[in-house]
Amino acid sequence: MSEQAIAQVQITEEQIAAGRRAYELDREHVFHSWQAQGPFDPMTILKTEGSYVWDGEGNKLIDLSSQLVNTNIGHQHAKVIAAIVEQAGKLATIAPQHVNDARSEAARLIAKHTPGELDKIFFTNGGADAVEHAVRMARLHTGKHKVLSAYRSYHGGTHLAVNITGDPRRFASDHASDGVVRFFPAYPYRSYFNSATLEEETQRALKHLEDTILLEGPGTIAALILESIPGTAGIYLPPPGYLQGVRELTKKHGIVYIADEVMAGFGRSGEWFAVNHFGVVPDLLTFAKGVNSGYVPLGGVAISPQIFETFRERAYPGGLTYSGHPLACAAAAATITAMEDEGMVENAKRLGEEIIGPRLAQFAADHPSVGEVRGTGVFWAIELVKNRETREPLAAYGGSSPEMNQVIGAAKKAGLLPFANFNRLHVVPAMNIQDEVLIEALDRLEQALVVADTFVEYSLTGRTAPLSCQFGIKG
Repeated sequence: MSEQAIAQVQITEEQIAAGRRAYELDREHVFHSWQAQGPFDPMTILKTEGSYVWDGEGNKLIDLSSQLVNTNIGHQHAKVIAAIVEQAGKLATIAPQHVNDARSEAARLIAKHTPGELDKIFFTNGGADAVEHAVRMARLHTGKHKVLSAYRSYHGGTHLAVNITGDPRRFASDHASDGVVRFFPAYPYRSYFNSATLEEETQRALKHLEDTILLEGPGTIAALILESIPGTAGIYLPPPGYLQGVRELTKKHGIVYIADEVMAGFGRSGEWFAVNHFGVVPDLLTFAKGVNSGYVPLGGVAISPQIFETFRERAYPGGLTYSGHPLACAAAAATITAMEDEGMVENAKRLGEEIIGPRLAQFAADHPSVGEVRGTGVFWAIELVKNRETREPLAAYGGSSPEMNQVIGAAKKAGLLPFANFNRLHVVPAMNIQDEVLIEALDRLEQALVVADTFVEYSLTGRTAPLSCQFGIKG
């Protein structure tokens, strides 16, 4: 649908009434994830199109969240909807042991873009079970059990995936019994190593990681899993040389390297996969979300030849009823084809370089609540702080705050559907958002930063200068 057609969309009273009925039924019967059920007041969505959503009262909002950073090609892309409808008409579902053309074509297109020789694809229902199966493959391949994962990471909500996760969402389910060993990531803005430069951060983080490997015993560690660019944990880019160093350590110590590309993959970073920025090829790569823009649940694991050989004559002990579901795979094939035909990955890179990056740099210069902005492609974060000098966050790690809630409320009032986590606002639009819509969204987002500025506490030394911004990939 064109922008002109979207501008003319009218939400009817009947739609609003149906939405209110849906809300009543939701509160009566639906148990929501990651929420205390009583006080939760969910937003009703009546319609979506392109980079817009309409709420329960018929208000049109610019979707700057891509929902859960998964609608990479926007809402209701006509070619993907048509592919789903066509597939439903000829083969709506089939057991995973049978060949079907939708799954074969989706696997071919995914393998076309994965790095190196990761050309065998195991399909799952989403990102969390992709992580679960990648770890299972690594453990069976190596005969070892432990898994290394970073703090400030997120790998999914199923049992093992949430235990591998390094952010506070794991606390309620973390019983320290799943063989997970965590290490501190390279995170230049909030360095755990008191680094003064990016080079120091890389060196010290890699030394810490190797020390952890040696102290745990390389012979006990099956895998290391790392988000190539962490998503909900903060979109903090690895400093130059870090991922290359991680890869060398895994090779040196016989550890399977799993790249978690569930959020960063399929064009979000301005490359088909974020590891491509660093010239790194993992042993296993997990994906989901952007593979079909979230239109039908789908995830998977891309597998190296070495790990594939482990299961050439040995049965892999795992599977899912809906592995490679025809509707999901048809959506994936249509999504990837649309990305290719419409140059969406290249466009994501351009949007980051020409619009988002420069505008966020201006935010950092103009708004004392902005501690740092960082990102690449259509994958950006704004760190909000009370004090630039101390870097005290506007909301504590692992939670929110009344101040942060006011900022989010201001963004919604300005006509945005934002993505926020802890003390950060994320700028994660669709890869094909139109320039003028993106510029308007950033104008609206700045209204929320004006609110954030009112909570800034100035140091005795006076207003501190903006911190340097972390843009793009430095190597």
